Amino acid sequence: MAVNALWTFTHFALADNVWLFAKHDQLIERAITEQDVTKLRLILTLLLRQPFDEEAIRTDFIDFCLTRLADPKSSYAVRALCIKLAYEQMRHWPELLNELRQTLEMINSEPLSPGLRSAWRQVMKKL
Repeated sequence: MAVNALWTFTHFALADNVWLFAKHDQLIERAITEQDVTKLRLILTLLLRQPFDEEAIRTDFIDFCLTRLADPKSSYAVRALCIKLAYEQMRHWPELLNELRQTLEMINSEPLSPGLRSAWRQVMKKL
């Protein structure tokens, strides 16, 4: 049932997604501890639709995203979402953007799926 509920939330219109903003920290906690790949992918999708304010950035979630995007054992979808989420969180600080650029350049040497390559290219353009 949890997967069905999360899937439903990902299909809400952006305006209807505002009520989930209050659950931002709870979604991050759940993402960090989630073992099921499908649930994790859906939670990360929900988080990507939320704003990341400079004052409310969580370093544990930044670390989670950096670790997951570089982990070849993680699913392609999770890695692509983590690339985008890492950028959304780190875009406020140039020194963190340099760290993200280095991490992205490191994974560029491995074979990437088309979806992962697309996420990589989108974020590299922004950097």
